[in-house]
Amino acid sequence: MATYLLAANPIHGHVGPIVQVAGHLAREGHQVIVLTGSRFQGKVESAGAGFVALAGRADYDDRDQDSYLPDRARYRGVKRAEYDIRTIFVETIPDQYRGIREAIADVGPDAVLVDGAFAGVLPLISQTTRRPPVLGLGVTPLTQSSRVLGPHGMALPPAGGALGRMRYAGLNAFAQGVVFRPTQRAGVRAFAATGGRLKGFILDASRHFDRFLQTGTASMEYPRPDLASNTHFVGVLPQEETRGAAPEWWDELDGSRSIVHVTQGTIDNRDFTRLVRPTLDALADRDVLVVVTAGGRPAEWVGPVPANARVAAYLSYRDFLPRADIFITNGGYGGVQAALAAGVPVIVAGDTEDKPEVAARVAWTGAGVNLRTGTPDAASIARAVDSVLEHPSYRDNARRIARDAAGMDSLAEISGHLADATVMRPVR
Repeated sequence: MATYLLAANPIHGHVGPIVQVAGHLAREGHQVIVLTGSRFQGKVESAGAGFVALAGRADYDDRDQDSYLPDRARYRGVKRAEYDIRTIFVETIPDQYRGIREAIADVGPDAVLVDGAFAGVLPLISQTTRRPPVLGLGVTPLTQSSRVLGPHGMALPPAGGALGRMRYAGLNAFAQGVVFRPTQRAGVRAFAATGGRLKGFILDASRHFDRFLQTGTASMEYPRPDLASNTHFVGVLPQEETRGAAPEWWDELDGSRSIVHVTQGTIDNRDFTRLVRPTLDALADRDVLVVVTAGGRPAEWVGPVPANARVAAYLSYRDFLPRADIFITNGGYGGVQAALAAGVPVIVAGDTEDKPEVAARVAWTGAGVNLRTGTPDAASIARAVDSVLEHPSYRDNARRIARDAAGMDSLAEISGHLADATVMRPVR
């Protein structure tokens, strides 16, 4: 059996997949240690893995955005995205690097697996001394640059021809040289603090891992003729069981009427007027059953609901999604992958973090609708629901993706790649 060190940014959507992999590896009999934020210690240990806490700026609480993104309100649009990326993923590199270097020295792992945005491992990859293999796990849409794609964050579909590629080349040059110039400079400083030197664009890190394992299927992602050879799609991670009894209204999910599910995920769920309330208003008079999950918040936070709505703090997606007809979301990548893997068409209303990119990919696959805002009105939601229910192509495309996902055992794929990399053990 092997010893593996895993690491993740202390963000719920990044830690969850890493801990899920850690639990699978531990059940296979491997020794597994996870390096992440201190608030996730219980989650890590309950999966059967050892825990090591990040320190300094790298150990923030993603539930308290003001504490680690204090100036966010000063920015809008692309500038806000740049600020978020720079502050969360780049300026934390020195403390992440110290944490993972010390963990490697203490643990002596056969291989390292980090969430793909854990940039503190990048200086280690470029070192010339002996090191374990380092693999990345893509838990967000693939950010790898391509000659057929525009800048990540602009939510643009692949270029349709030579003119489109020329336009995207200009946009990429502008994005790297102007919009993300502060991010690149922060990356240079961060690498220097580790004794290293940044090579290339900081947001194109996926190319530098020994292997980059992208969650999801190729059919969920834009095709790239210049996809890096280290990149492998490993499928959709299975949905974890949600503890607790099923809600008392579970028997109503009997297929007698269409089921529309709406959620704002587990982080952006303090203000339900952004998506949940407009959805309830849009469908209050429809012959559908609207099922709301509050992402762990008390169900009472949602407020009063119409007669055709039901609310739960959480639901077991493994049991629930096969019963759903439409999935309405603010664009969390894990939730969207889960819905498509279940063959459920998706309506996305997301405007923060990587959510616009998730929404754009949903529209590109033909498996759903991109509302192009994080705060849609009831009329927009109603039109999108009508479109999905009336046009079979949305469900057909979702089921096409589901068939692809069904042919891949993601946890076995990841375990296999780790085993292969351990045998190879590169010396750099």
